[in-house]
Amino acid sequence: MSRSAFASLRDEVLAANLRIPAAGLATLTWGNVSGVDREAGVFVIKPSGVPYDRLRAEHLVVVALDDGRVVEGELRPSTDTETHRSLYRAFPSIGGVTHTHSPHAVAFAQARRPIPVLGTTHADTFDGPVPVTEPLSAEQCAADYEFNTGQVIVELLEGDDERARTVPAALVAHHGPFTWGADADGSLEHAVICEAVAEMALHTLSLGAARPPQHLLDRHFTRKHGAGAYYGNPGAV
Repeated sequence: MSRSAFASLRDEVLAANLRIPAAGLATLTWGNVSGVDREAGVFVIKPSGVPYDRLRAEHLVVVALDDGRVVEGELRPSTDTETHRSLYRAFPSIGGVTHTHSPHAVAFAQARRPIPVLGTTHADTFDGPVPVTEPLSAEQCAADYEFNTGQVIVELLEGDDERARTVPAALVAHHGPFTWGADADGSLEHAVICEAVAEMALHTLSLGAARPPQHLLDRHFTRKHGAGAYYGNPGAV
């Protein structure tokens, strides 16, 4: 794998990480994005604790997908690196992973409640509620905590790659959201949407909510996803 290819992935992952504070999803350094190159067997991730306004492409860390060793980079990778690696290894469709502590999604995670489908905005992206994991056990926290954080998501989705593709987010109980997508930018976009629909859900629940009809939700999901999708103009921008 050449450095020029690493540089391209670094640039992609850097741009996605810098969108975290721009989108209002970050307090201090709370958040990270990674992107994977499956052919090379590596992923690139934000280093631990580096402020976004100081983050540069050369700070990003290249990590081996098979065993988590640092392939390239002078800084320690994010403490959430093993969670990202766990998700990449479980779900072949994932090309990028984002973790934030955005407040409305975290509120659902801390309450151990899934984000319910209350309208078409949610259904445009998520084909069902954004689910929440079981809490990690004392044993899971004591050893390999970050890898086990990924594993509770894998268990929640029953290792089903299609389910991961159609609901590209999960809440880790008492912790916060992890989202994913076809690439780093796609995973960040899903983090933005996850936070937005969590905020909408909290407002809707405070007013009293009625579940929308399933046929309406299905129409909104399928017009953007799958063989019959017709939303947008691919390649126009």
